[in-house]
Amino acid sequence: MSNIFNTIDKIKPAYDMTYKIVLFICKVLLIIVIFITTMAVTGRYVSFIPDPAWSEEVVLTCMAFTAVLSAALAIRRKAHIRMTAFDKYLPKKLIVALDLLADVAVLALGVVMIVVGWRYAVLLGSRGSYVSMPSVSRFWMYFPVPLAGIAMVIFELEAIYNHIRGIFLKEEVYNEC
Repeated sequence: MSNIFNTIDKIKPAYDMTYKIVLFICKVLLIIVIFITTMAVTGRYVSFIPDPAWSEEVVLTCMAFTAVLSAALAIRRKAHIRMTAFDKYLPKKLIVALDLLADVAVLALGVVMIVVGWRYAVLLGSRGSYVSMPSVSRFWMYFPVPLAGIAMVIFELEAIYNHIRGIFLKEEVYNEC
């Protein structure tokens, strides 16, 4: 049985690379938000610095991307909010089963985010454009949801695999990241 897990463990670098890519995207978006916000606020008080009309919409879109992608990153690091008040009173097998159930539920949420988010992005996004940038489709306002859904599904598949591996190999699951 451990041979199967050793074979599957060879794709862990793909999960690591996905995590690094999503983290890099979040960092770049944060830098963009800080730069544009600083420029817009400074432009209100300093005459030679421009205060573009599009700054608010771009910042809000970047923040939407950052928020949902950061949630996917939290799933990988197991940093999302969880109820652990009763963990010390419950049997360890029940806690593992409940953690697995929670991961399956979040996986289902990720699938819903992909399907419904894509539908919204295509249907609602294609109907309009940004007010201050008429040439840019509103698709980009809705696209963070399916994108984060893809990242959540990827990271939840890894978490579920780690739970199953931990059950079969009798090892602790929470030492992965």
